[in-house]
Amino acid sequence: MEFELLIKNLSNPTLLFFALGIIAASLKSDLEIPASSSKFISLYLLFAIGFNGGQELTHSGFHSEVIYSILFGFFLAAFVPFYTFFILKRKLSISDSGAIAASFGSVSAVTFVAAISFLEMQNISFGGHMVAVMAFMESPAIIVGVTLMKQFETESTEQNQLSLKQILKHSFTNGSVLMVLGSLVIGIIADSHQAEGIRPFTTDIFKGFLALFLLEMGMVTAKRFATFRKYGWFVILFALIIPAINGMIVAYASHWVTDEIGNRFIFSILAASASYIAVPAAMRLAAPKADPGLYIPMALGVTFPFNISIGMPLYFWVINTF
Repeated sequence: MEFELLIKNLSNPTLLFFALGIIAASLKSDLEIPASSSKFISLYLLFAIGFNGGQELTHSGFHSEVIYSILFGFFLAAFVPFYTFFILKRKLSISDSGAIAASFGSVSAVTFVAAISFLEMQNISFGGHMVAVMAFMESPAIIVGVTLMKQFETESTEQNQLSLKQILKHSFTNGSVLMVLGSLVIGIIADSHQAEGIRPFTTDIFKGFLALFLLEMGMVTAKRFATFRKYGWFVILFALIIPAINGMIVAYASHWVTDEIGNRFIFSILAASASYIAVPAAMRLAAPKADPGLYIPMALGVTFPFNISIGMPLYFWVINTF
């Protein structure tokens, strides 16, 4: 991996604000972003990603690569939770294993946003259809995780029966997924000339809001990380090694789906990231026995910082080397 690329990524202003958030929380500073403002920033980022992706998709059109990319995304979202579940259940309970597997098979919209920022630093574009791939990868991982839990769980409760029937609804109607999909559709059907009128809002201020959001993510990460150290080194190593392996393998294998460097990089990030928004919302219903104090900090406190600091330059190096 090129050391210069790693340093360039670590000096990215948005990543430095993430570090500032960690420092602020570690020092027990009273720095905070109000919950209402944080929610607005989250919705804005998802809206901008979806809308711009829809606009790009109308320009590039629907072709075979779009279909292959979506199918490849579905495969990744189903395969990752399947194989990770059997690794996890050697050390953890069935419920915790299923929830963690679903988290690491699903995707992180915030990591996706950081990946876009990384590509912009390299002056590399990506296809608008990759936004749709990201949105469609949420549900398969949740379904596979819940199915494996039910297959290996010795006790079947009425709550679990209900959750399985409702899992599709909850995964697709989750706020983050709905915002991305809805904005994507609007971006596709919106008139391109009129869409130019909101470009300053969807594009020009994007990085500023991303910096503020990562500032808060840094504070949340520092607070969450301390809560699950009682589980030992196994979960920490899992949250570091598995995403790295997934990201590097997909960085290479994605050349069978697309030749575009930007698209391959997005695929590697989607394979390496872990959900800490959509999956926890679904697991509250589907896996009430699973400990949120385990699978959320793994995704947010370990995998997320790894991906945005070391992971992205690593996957980019693999793509350009092989």
